[in-house]
Amino acid sequence: MDDDSRYEAVRSRDERFDGVFFTAVLTTGIYCRPSCPATTPKRQNVRFLPSAAAAQAAGFRACRRCRPDTVPGSAEWNARADAVARAMRLIADGVVDREGVAGLARRLGYSARQVQRQLTEELGAGPVALARAQRAHTARVLLQTTGLPVTEVAFAAGFSSVRQFNDTVRTVYANTPGELRAAARRGPAATGGPVAGIPLRLAHRGEYDAAYVFGFLERRAVAGVEEVSGVPGRRTYRRSLGLPHGTGVVEVDEAPGRPGAHWLECRLRLSDQRDLTAAVQRVRRLFDLDADPWAVTERLGADPRLGPLVAARPGLRSPGVADPEELAVRAVLGQQVTVGAARALAGTLVAAYGKPLPAPDGGLTHVFPEADTLAGAPLTELGMPESRRTALRTLCAALADGTVVLDPGADRAEAERSLLALRGIGPWTAGYIRMRALGDPDVFLPGDAGVRHGLRLLGADAAAADAWRPWRSYALHHLWNATAPENEENA
Repeated sequence: MDDDSRYEAVRSRDERFDGVFFTAVLTTGIYCRPSCPATTPKRQNVRFLPSAAAAQAAGFRACRRCRPDTVPGSAEWNARADAVARAMRLIADGVVDREGVAGLARRLGYSARQVQRQLTEELGAGPVALARAQRAHTARVLLQTTGLPVTEVAFAAGFSSVRQFNDTVRTVYANTPGELRAAARRGPAATGGPVAGIPLRLAHRGEYDAAYVFGFLERRAVAGVEEVSGVPGRRTYRRSLGLPHGTGVVEVDEAPGRPGAHWLECRLRLSDQRDLTAAVQRVRRLFDLDADPWAVTERLGADPRLGPLVAARPGLRSPGVADPEELAVRAVLGQQVTVGAARALAGTLVAAYGKPLPAPDGGLTHVFPEADTLAGAPLTELGMPESRRTALRTLCAALADGTVVLDPGADRAEAERSLLALRGIGPWTAGYIRMRALGDPDVFLPGDAGVRHGLRLLGADAAAADAWRPWRSYALHHLWNATAPENEENA
C-alpha cells in the first residue's frame, strides 16, 4: 500500500487494516487505528506508521476513542516465516521482558544488532520500544480491571521501575496511572488477588465462527486440563496454563458480549500477574484471533469447488494451541486413533504425570505434564505398544534438550525437519504440529482420512490444494467441517 491508499482506508474506516498500520495526526498529537470513528483528519495532517511503538516513539499518544493499542495483532506475522515475523511473535509472548534483547536475539540465531536493525527498518521501532508499547497496554488493562496497587501493576506489566512505568503511561495515554484507573468505563473492582481474575475483551477481525472453534476444542478437551460447559452458542471453554512465572486458569465465552461485537469475553486468574502478557498471547493463538478472514475468504472463496464451503462458514478459524509442547505430545498420542481415544490417553497422562494446580478450579486440577518429566517416564499407564511409548519419550527428550524447538519464534521448516528426524514421527504428525503448535496458516495434510473424504466430496484431489496457498490450513478445516467430526483423526 502507498500513503494514498492508506488514507482511503482511513476515510472509509476500513477495519481490515486495523493493526496493519496506524494513523498519526500531526495537529492533535494522537495516533489511531484506521477504523477510528472520529472525524477523518485532512490528508496533509496525517502520517502513517507501521506500529504503535513507532507512533509512540514519534511522540504521539493513543486515541482514547478507538484505543489503537487494543487492535488484533497483524496477521502478517502469522503468515510470514522470516526473522522479523519470528521476532514479533516472540516479543508478543513477552520474551524481551523476561530475557532482554540478548535473549530474543539468541532465540532467533542473530546478533542483537541485527535484530535491532531489521525491526527498526520494517516497523520503525526496535525490540525495546515494541516491548515497551506492549507493557503500556498490559499496564492499562491491569489498572482498569484489577484493584492491584499501582506499584504492583508496574512490575506485573514488566517495567523495571515505577518511574519508568509512570513516564511510559503518561507518554502513551496522556494520563497518570491514577487518572487512567479513575477513568475506567467498565470492569468490576477486583480485590487484586489471583482469585478475583482479570476480565478481558480479546479482539478479532471480521466475522468469527465461534461455533466451529468451540466445537473443535470441546471434542478434544482433556480431563483435568480443559473443560467446556454450556450448550452450543453459549459455551464456556476453560483450561489451565503453565506460564513462565507460575500457573493460570483461563475461561473464554463463545457468545459475544453484545450483538456485532468483534471480541471474545475472557477471564484470567493468574498465580503471578507478571504472566498476563504471555497468557493473553497464548489464548489469542489458541483461538486464532489475529487471523485475516478477508484475505482467507478472498483466496479460498474464489475456488469453484471449495467456495461453497467457505460461504457456508464465514469467519472459520484454524485453532492453535496454548502450549506447543503439549500439542506435540497429544499429536503423538493421537496417531492412528480416534479423537476420543486420543483424548482419553491424554487424560491418563495428565492424571499420572501432570503438575497439580495450587488448588482445583472446577474440573481443572493439573497443568499438562512437562516434556522433561515425560522423557524419563515409563508411560505404562497408557496401555500403548512399546514402540509408541518409545516415540513419545523420544519426542519429549528432543523437546527437553532443545533438539526440537516449538516456541513462538521457531523456524517452522527447521522444526518440521527436526520432528521428521525422530523415530516414530511421520509426515502427518509433523505437519499437524506445524499447523497448530507453530500457527502455520499454510499446512495441508493429504494423508488425513478426513481430508481425503472431504476432497472426494468436492470431486477434487490433493493437487487442488496448490491453489489454496497460503491459506491451506483454513482449507483443511473447511474439509474437516464438511465431513462428520469423527473423521478428524487427531486430538
